Amino acid sequence: MKLLILGGTADARQLTTTMHQIQPCLELVYSVAGLVRQPQVPATVVSGGFSQFGGLGAYCKNQHINGIVNATHPFSITMGNHAEQACNEVGIEYWRFLRPQWQQKAGDDWRLFGTRTELLRALSSYQRTLLTLGQIGPEDLALLNSNQHVWLRTAVQPAHVLPANVSWIKAIGPFNEASELALLKRHQIQVIASKNSGGSSTEAKLTAARTLNVPVFMLQRPTVTGPAEEQFDVLIDRLQAWAQKPIRPANKGNHNEY
Repeated sequence: MKLLILGGTADARQLTTTMHQIQPCLELVYSVAGLVRQPQVPATVVSGGFSQFGGLGAYCKNQHINGIVNATHPFSITMGNHAEQACNEVGIEYWRFLRPQWQQKAGDDWRLFGTRTELLRALSSYQRTLLTLGQIGPEDLALLNSNQHVWLRTAVQPAHVLPANVSWIKAIGPFNEASELALLKRHQIQVIASKNSGGSSTEAKLTAARTLNVPVFMLQRPTVTGPAEEQFDVLIDRLQAWAQKPIRPANKGNHNEY
């Protein structure tokens, strides 16, 4: 049996390690964009996407993949759609892991937004902003107030030239509360812009914001079609049960290959 894990997240790395431990005979392939760092996982690593192989579906057929777990970022909708479509075409199993969203706690000051455009426009009344929405393009930058000072924090260098009022902070999580508090105080941040990514890796900024009474402009998650699992242990149980099943032969009436 051969399982492809679409990764790039701490969840995906943990999933890969766990499956290797409990199902050592299961062959694992770990996919990552390769923009930040190469993962140390007990699996064959595929870096740079699947276009180099003729697409995800072609890769699954040629490499005899039996199932795909999509453990990419909760905001990674395009990859998820491609993965689900490829599984349907090839006739293999598909699972989507979505870690639980962050929930507001007592003392939080969250403003919720459905689109990046709405969120960025609403930031114009603040003079000092910490932007943690990932990569931003010229259209996003045009929505910012040129009179405000923005600190953009990403793991990868911005793909576009930043205006003079936007400073780039290169940082890779996980972050802790002490460093986040120091960052907010050092730059006198008045508002944080964030995606509701969930997980513990970047949650410390929310705790720091709560401590300093800094509002958080929270971008809501996009809608995910199809089934998704939020409980890590439940997903592991399902994968373990699947891995123990005998491999069914290919159906001559379709293009499945195993």
